[in-house]
Amino acid sequence: MFCEKAVELVRELQRLGDGQLPAFSEDGVRQVLEEMKALYEQNQSDVNEAKTEGRSELIPTIKFRHSCLLRNQRCVAAYLYDRLLRIRALRWEYGSVLPTAVRFHMCAEELEWFNQYKKSLATYMRSLGGEGGLDITQDRKPPKSLFIEVRCLKDYGEFEIDDGTIVLLKKNSQHFLPRWKCEQLIRQGVLEHVIS
Repeated sequence: MFCEKAVELVRELQRLGDGQLPAFSEDGVRQVLEEMKALYEQNQSDVNEAKTEGRSELIPTIKFRHSCLLRNQRCVAAYLYDRLLRIRALRWEYGSVLPTAVRFHMCAEELEWFNQYKKSLATYMRSLGGEGGLDITQDRKPPKSLFIEVRCLKDYGEFEIDDGTIVLLKKNSQHFLPRWKCEQLIRQGVLEHVIS
């Protein structure tokens, strides 16, 4: 039936919640594009036939196929746009380095888009707040305190704080560190906020 594959692409994204990125359905997109090409060629043939031979009974079929073409186009555009919105949200959630599992679900063009978005965001942040720039990805929620207690979930190595103190982040060690220095590592899964 017409447009089923295109609607299935949209349903696939709808089944997963926000913040989750399914694997890019290259086969699904290719099948929809092939269906669109076939519909277009059939329409071109019928339009030429209707013009040359005056067969007006073909017009409803042509309009139906054209509606199917437009619906497929909207579904593919919605699928791709929703994926880009999810990838953009991942940049804010994980930072500039995505986990391997997430990158595995992205196609080459999406990885390229992510890298361009990452560079654009970095350029914008450098232009804010004077000499060093301003990291707007930090403190997405207003902090209740400036320092937090964190537990290290994996060996990370040395971590330097603004005052020059170097802290060794080893697995299962606990530290009392500035919130704004830890948020990125918390999002990356290196540290965990200890709530007492």
